[in-house]
Amino acid sequence: MTQPRQIVECVPNFSEGRDPEKIEHIVTPFRNRPGVRLVGTEPDKDYNRVVVTVFGEPQAVADAMIDAVGAATEVIDLTCHIGEHSRMGATDVIPFIPIRNMTTEDAVALSKYTGKAINERYGIPVFLYEDAATTPERRNLAKIRKGQFEGMPEKLLLPEWAPDYGERKIHPTAGVTAVGARFPLIAYNIDLGTDNVDIANTIARAIRQSSGGFQYIKAGGVSLKEKGIVQVTMNITDYRKNPIYRVMETVRMEAKRYGVPVLGSEIVGLAPMEALVDSVEYYLGLHGFSEEKVIEHWLLDD
Repeated sequence: MTQPRQIVECVPNFSEGRDPEKIEHIVTPFRNRPGVRLVGTEPDKDYNRVVVTVFGEPQAVADAMIDAVGAATEVIDLTCHIGEHSRMGATDVIPFIPIRNMTTEDAVALSKYTGKAINERYGIPVFLYEDAATTPERRNLAKIRKGQFEGMPEKLLLPEWAPDYGERKIHPTAGVTAVGARFPLIAYNIDLGTDNVDIANTIARAIRQSSGGFQYIKAGGVSLKEKGIVQVTMNITDYRKNPIYRVMETVRMEAKRYGVPVLGSEIVGLAPMEALVDSVEYYLGLHGFSEEKVIEHWLLDD
């Protein structure tokens, strides 16, 4: 009997969002590779970061990912990197998300294989995070990244912050990388019609879990200087518990306090259909709506 085909999603974030040639060099290992499909490359100049989305067979995706880390290490130098997004590595974070015929344990095993290979091949220290974390403190990526590239040399010397793979010394230009396994999250950003980043930060504090807001929400304020506006940027780590529409409406309500309009929003990377269906159902007031009402649901195949 043929074994069911396994599919994994990988959404690496690289610390380069401005130079198209460098970005192409980084994503080339994902192109024209058996068992791997590159489905998204989303650079952001203000963040100076690119989010890449890849689907495919687990081993093929992992091997392509390891090669892409090498490519990023060749062209990114964090000693002269400036951007709005927090970062600690040229390849900052690599999450593996089980999509089809995979368990969380399978994704964790893939994370460990990839993290070990990255360290052995390139000398980059690696932390395991989320479901692959080796201690409770390391589940939260923000705790691992705290201090960023500049503060990481001292952090690695603290007793509790030895890397899972590698020595207590950063790669001189590529820093440190986090590799993990997780449930599909939604990277969601809401644009505000002001250039006052303090307002975005205040609203972020109102909605994020760490400040007493919604569970499963991580959020912060960011200035988008090219557009002359600010953004509430967030990760919705479990859309089943706190859906997109609830977050949007809360941000809209909080923004009214300051006389600031919500200009729009964006999803970075991919989002599960279920998460979008929930918001369509809410905003249109639909009764009994579900994925089965969407034509494309019945067209999906391997």
